[in-house]
Amino acid sequence: MESTTLVAPDISCEHCQRAIEGAVGNLAGVSAVQVDIPTKAVHIDYDPQKVTLAKIEEVLDDTGYTVAK
Repeated sequence: MESTTLVAPDISCEHCQRAIEGAVGNLAGVSAVQVDIPTKAVHIDYDPQKVTLAKIEEVLDDTGYTVAK
């Protein structure tokens, strides 16, 4: 299991939080997703054998929350 924190500058409210937690949380291999609205951070625990970080970022982007590089 690995953990990472991504920053998505477009996070602004609880709707954003629910959208991200729903989309990323449904990915196979993701065990936990926590969105911190004030810092615009997305904390993710995932199994790299089942899902790649690139796939997680792609799902975030498709949901409307592009990850800051």
